[in-house]
Amino acid sequence: MTSTTLRFRALLLSLLSLITIMRAVPLYAATDVKGRWSGTFHSNHSDGAPFTITVVINPDSRGHLIGSGTLTSHCLKGAQLDVTVTGSDVVLAGSDKDGNNMTVRGSLDNTGTVLKSTYILNGSATGGCETDDGMGTLTKQ
Repeated sequence: MTSTTLRFRALLLSLLSLITIMRAVPLYAATDVKGRWSGTFHSNHSDGAPFTITVVINPDSRGHLIGSGTLTSHCLKGAQLDVTVTGSDVVLAGSDKDGNNMTVRGSLDNTGTVLKSTYILNGSATGGCETDDGMGTLTKQ
């Protein structure tokens, strides 16, 4: 066999391998997380009440994603959340006007419409709320 034929076969084999790998990697339509997300979160602690959160994600004037969150929690109200998306991983983090902080970390499913996540809520220095953590699912509406 000539060296040209060997190079051609090696290139063809490489391309076929790349195509096989690309087909095995799930494609997440979720890089676009803009829109309304809602779900319920449950505390890891027996005394923590479940709460519902709705987040509307849009770009700000600089093009960065931000979420405006409303929830039925006595510890956090009207939080502004910075949104970071890396592949299928999403982080929402921010605070309300009283200094209560929340971080939600999760992974999107293959449809890009379900975010299974964990949360941590840190109460402000006022002592009105304790630190809490748990899990929940946000669904794109």
